Amino acid sequence: METEDGPAEHARFAAYLVELEHVTDADESALIGRVLADPDPVMARAAVVRHLDRRAARLWCEPGWEEWAGAMARMVIGHPFLVRRLQEWSLFRVVALRLPWHRDDLLGASDWLQLKAAGGANPEALQVLAESGRTKRIRNAARTALGRLGTG
Repeated sequence: METEDGPAEHARFAAYLVELEHVTDADESALIGRVLADPDPVMARAAVVRHLDRRAARLWCEPGWEEWAGAMARMVIGHPFLVRRLQEWSLFRVVALRLPWHRDDLLGASDWLQLKAAGGANPEALQVLAESGRTKRIRNAARTALGRLGTG
C-alpha cells in the first residue's frame, strides 16, 4: 500500500524510529518485540539496529551497559545480524575501555567494527588494525590514529 509519502513500510519505519527514540527502559523490550514482529522483517531489523546503535553509542562506557546489553541480547535472539551487532558493540566496549580482549576477535569482526575501533585510542588495537585490518581504509585509519597518539 502506497501513502502520500511513499510505501507503507517507509512510514512504519519512520514511526518505529520515533517510538524507539522515546521508549522508556521499562517498555523497550515490548516495543522491540512489536517492531520485530512487523510483516517486513528487513525493515524491522533496520529499525532495531538503528535503535541498538543509538543506545549502545550512549551506554557503552556507562555502568548500565551490562544490564542493557543482557536485556538486548534476549530481545534479539533469532536475529543473527542483530546478535552480531550487539556482540561487536561489546567487543568495541572492551577494546575502548582497555579491558581484556583477543586479537583474533578484532580481526574477525566486521568492517564496521574494525573501522570504529580504528578511530579509537587503544594503541594495541590500533597496531593490530594498522598491520592486519581487513581493508586498506581500516589500515590507513588505524595508522592515522596511531600518528595522532604519537605511537605510529
